[in-house]
Amino acid sequence: MTIAKRKPAWLKVKAPLGKTYAEVRKLLGGLDLHTVCQEANCPNRFECWSQKTSTFMILGDHCTRNCRFCNVSHGKPSAPDLNEPEHVATAVSRLGLKYAVITSVTRDDLPDGGASMFAATIHAIRQKTPDVGIEVLIPDFHGSADNLQVVLDAAPDVINHNIETTRRVTPIVRRGANYDRSLELLARVAESGLGITTKSGVIVGMGESIAGLQETFEDLAHVSCQLLTIGQYLAPSEKHHPIEKYYRPEEFDELKDIALDCGIESVIAGPLVRSSYHAREQSDMFKLVNHQK
Repeated sequence: MTIAKRKPAWLKVKAPLGKTYAEVRKLLGGLDLHTVCQEANCPNRFECWSQKTSTFMILGDHCTRNCRFCNVSHGKPSAPDLNEPEHVATAVSRLGLKYAVITSVTRDDLPDGGASMFAATIHAIRQKTPDVGIEVLIPDFHGSADNLQVVLDAAPDVINHNIETTRRVTPIVRRGANYDRSLELLARVAESGLGITTKSGVIVGMGESIAGLQETFEDLAHVSCQLLTIGQYLAPSEKHHPIEKYYRPEEFDELKDIALDCGIESVIAGPLVRSSYHAREQSDMFKLVNHQK
C-alpha cells in the first residue's frame, strides 16, 4: 500500500466565514439539527452555507456502521426525534431554499432503517414549501425492498445512494455494506416507474484502479443510474483508511469522460466534489437537457 504525501495546493480551501455563514449555523443550532456538512467535515461547507444551502442529516449523529473512510461518529444511536421532520421543514423554509438535500446516518437498529423518517421529512417539506426540489441520500436499508418503497412512495425528486468505491475496495472500507446490494437499490428506483431521478457518488484515492472505476461506472449505467459525482477521498484522521493517491484536476476530467462514455447521463467530477455538491444545479441541468430531447 502506497500512502499519498501531503495535501496538494488544489485541495486547500479558504473559509469565507461571513454573515450568511453565521446565520445558517445559528439557525441549524437553534432547531437542534445535524448536517452532513459538519459531521462529515465537508470541505465545501463554507461555500454552501454562505450561499444558504445545506445537506440535512436526520436520525441523529451516530451511525451503526463504522466505514473506514467516514468522519461521522460510530456508536449506539439515540431514539429518533419525531419532531425532526418539522424542524427540517422549518429550516428549509427560513433559509429560502429552492432545493433541499436530506441524508442520514445508517440506522441498522431500526426495523425500517429510518425509511419512515425520510418519508415524514419529505412530506413535511412539501407541506411547508411545495415548490422545493427534494433529493434524499439514503442508506441501503439492508436490501429491504419494502423499506425502500416507503421512500419511493414519498416521491422525492432524486434518490441518491452512494456506491462510494469499486467492487474490490468495498469490503475494505465499507463495513456492513455490499457492492451488489447498492446496485440493486439503484435498479429498484429506476424500475419503479415513478420518474424519480437516480444518483450515486464515488470517492477516489482509496486504492482503486482506473479499470476498477470504469467497471463501477459501467455497473452504475447498467442499473440506469443517471447522475454521478466523483470526488477526492480526504482521510478524516490517521485512524481512518489512508489516502493512497491524490488525483490531479485533469485526472478528474478524464474520469468524468470515462463515466460519460460508460453511459452515465450527467457527471460532476473534481477534487472537492461531494455527493450533494451543486446538487440543485446538476438536477436542474439534467431536467433541462432531458426536456429538450
